Amino acid sequence: MVNTLGYVPNLVAGGLASARSKVVAMVIPNISGPIFANTIQGFSDTLSQHGFQLLLASSYFSAEQEESAVRAFLGWSPAALVLTSRFHSPATEKMIEQTDVPVIETWDHQPDRSPIQIGFSHYDVGVAAARYLHAKGYRRIAFVQNSVAGDFSALERRNGYAATLEGLGLKPWVFVPDAGRAPFEAGKQAMEALMSQAPRPDAIVFANDNLAAGALLASQRAGLHVPQDCAVMGFGDYAFAEMMLPSLTTIKPPALEIGVMAATRVLESLGVLPVEGEIQRLNLLDCRLVEREST
Repeated sequence: MVNTLGYVPNLVAGGLASARSKVVAMVIPNISGPIFANTIQGFSDTLSQHGFQLLLASSYFSAEQEESAVRAFLGWSPAALVLTSRFHSPATEKMIEQTDVPVIETWDHQPDRSPIQIGFSHYDVGVAAARYLHAKGYRRIAFVQNSVAGDFSALERRNGYAATLEGLGLKPWVFVPDAGRAPFEAGKQAMEALMSQAPRPDAIVFANDNLAAGALLASQRAGLHVPQDCAVMGFGDYAFAEMMLPSLTTIKPPALEIGVMAATRVLESLGVLPVEGEIQRLNLLDCRLVEREST
């Protein structure tokens, strides 16, 4: 019944209620992953300049863990709640709908949703990756999904890739690593499996740079040459991407900008920062294709 109604008990009593004005809650999919580090840093730094502190939790790509974190955070009456993407459990959706604190969704951009949107279209990222490789002359282009269940944003990128290939008259080629494999191991598994087929793919888009790095390492051990035998492309532009051999072509998301803008919208919503007219609810940012040696 509690989950159905979206009820959240208020754990901040009486005069302590003012504490909500100095704490902002954020839930991200992976607290240890490099892709979200700049978002967290930009968000925290911007908040701290105005006397606010960050309360952080990781959902590990689990809708249930996100729901638990949101329920706990809202019980402490934070100043605002910041989530990652639009993919939530029904109970979390109900809490978003009923809370009176500002809610922001980051790393996504869906104009029809009620929370403030700060991010980009993962579908369009998949489109851009497929178009880029096609323009380079590749025709047997595969896509490797994340080995972590619940990464729905990566599935959006896959959908964009698949629709683009179909529009070009090519057949999508999707490989799904064994669930739960570590990213480097999953990338290795994908590379070995795909390159053992006939015909082989001539290019592979990986759901993230960790998977792509595992594939590059596996290709070296197998005596394969990238990009001559097969091009490799990632997503994230992790710190190691330009240090790989060959250096990794990838798509760089606006991670730092997302964090800074999310904090700015929070502070505007709370009246800490001035805003002309209404607060900008739709904030579409650009990803950047970083071409390196692997393609």
